[in-house]
Amino acid sequence: MQESQQAQHAQILGSADGGPPIDDDYMGPRQLAYFRRKLLDWRSTLLAEADATLAELRDDSHHEVGDEADRANREAAQALDLRTRDRHRKLLGKIDAAIDRIDDGSYGWCEETGEPIGLARLEARPVATLCVEAQERRELRERQTSAG
Repeated sequence: MQESQQAQHAQILGSADGGPPIDDDYMGPRQLAYFRRKLLDWRSTLLAEADATLAELRDDSHHEVGDEADRANREAAQALDLRTRDRHRKLLGKIDAAIDRIDDGSYGWCEETGEPIGLARLEARPVATLCVEAQERRELRERQTSAG
């Protein structure tokens, strides 16, 4: 997030460092508004990047490159762009689901335990659905399943 956006968040929500308001009740209206804005800003950034990628892929000027090595490099770059775009598409779904959780009142609460996920975790990963302990248990189960 840009510094000006952080300053705007701090001014609107009252957080001195641009992070979530910590003087409110957990997932109170100001914290929910902060995370909604953070998610919407992230979503907007991803959509703008996707539009830029599509515009670049549609640009016909790169088709005039005649050298095989240049074409191979261009195709590898396009494949990477498409993989990144697919990851962004999946992330957009998670962002939309997080906004839905804000709307239904379940945002910020662990899906597995019902405990708070925590402001620090949500600041780092606003689409998180599990608290740290539940996420660690899930990852341990996945490792055991894939190893066995």
